[in-house]
Amino acid sequence: MRITIATLVLTLFSAVASVPALAQSPWPVEKANEWSAHHRWLVGCNFTPSTAINQLEMWQADTFDPATIDRELGWAQAIGFTSVRVFLHDLLWQQDAKGFLKRMDQFLTIAHKHQIGVTFVFFDSCWNPFPKSGKQPEPKPFVHNSGWVQSPGQEIMLHPERFAELKPYVQGVIGHFKNDSRIDMWDLFNEPDNGNGSSYGKFEVTGKRDMALILLQETFAWAREMKPSQPLTSGVWLGNWADPEKLSSMERVQLQNSDVISFHNYSRLDELKKCVENLQRYRRPLVCTEYMARPAGSTFEPNLKYMHDQNVGAYNWGFVSGKTQTIFPWDSWDKKYTAEPPLWFHDIFRPDGTPYNIQETDYIKSVTLAGEKTH
Repeated sequence: MRITIATLVLTLFSAVASVPALAQSPWPVEKANEWSAHHRWLVGCNFTPSTAINQLEMWQADTFDPATIDRELGWAQAIGFTSVRVFLHDLLWQQDAKGFLKRMDQFLTIAHKHQIGVTFVFFDSCWNPFPKSGKQPEPKPFVHNSGWVQSPGQEIMLHPERFAELKPYVQGVIGHFKNDSRIDMWDLFNEPDNGNGSSYGKFEVTGKRDMALILLQETFAWAREMKPSQPLTSGVWLGNWADPEKLSSMERVQLQNSDVISFHNYSRLDELKKCVENLQRYRRPLVCTEYMARPAGSTFEPNLKYMHDQNVGAYNWGFVSGKTQTIFPWDSWDKKYTAEPPLWFHDIFRPDGTPYNIQETDYIKSVTLAGEKTH
């Protein structure tokens, strides 16, 4: 199905026009920096338990695995992690809203026991655009994130007039937890304009980026209406944002509406520094919500120490090698792998808790356990 440009423009105009100006206003810079001054340094990982292939398998009642979550967050605590970034999914709300909130609370209780806060992610444009509730597929051998699913799926993303169906999910979750100190931030939309070129690109719809922009704006408005005590964000992820005049429409909405500026960087230290320096012009706290891809040169040493010294939050991708198979690189969608790669792409621990690289975990601890960053 093709969405005409005229239809998209009209829908976009209507969506923007319907958003109250107040709802679009982020925290004042002073409030954001005060939050940062009284908040410990956010350092951790994007966390999915090793027994889950995706967001749905992590959270659905039949496969929710508190024992594994408890064990693995214990390993996170041991290396000094203070926070984890965790993906949710709109189908979980549709399927069993009450049970979903109960399991979220259970997860927060386990994390809090390990002195770990949580940043929750509502929507995600990455990987499979056809999510389905229920039993999830088994991993495709040796393929990176072979079962990860988008939220919302194409069924809704094709129809901007249905976006209002997602409002109860966003407001129901935030409304329930809006004063919960166990939550560090709300990350509203992960890589909204990702076209998934090497994996599901051929299935993506014309105009997806325009529709994602509408949804992002509406989600900021829905979230603001709930007046959460925690900051809102959505991370920029392409380039280094050197020239404000060359920002995309998506990047402008993300940067202008985020209380705390978040970004992704899977590059070497010199490129990471450019990103941080360019984003510091917004005078807001900075959090790198995705980094660390060893073959690409994005490694804990020296990137983690740099972010610590700059008081930039740092969430690497992946933690325990498991059903997401993110020890394999992105190119495993195009290139055949038949065994564990000699250099892991993501992840830190094997399923039994053994570090992939003991020197690496020692380095992480040397940064994270050296004492909290003073402000």
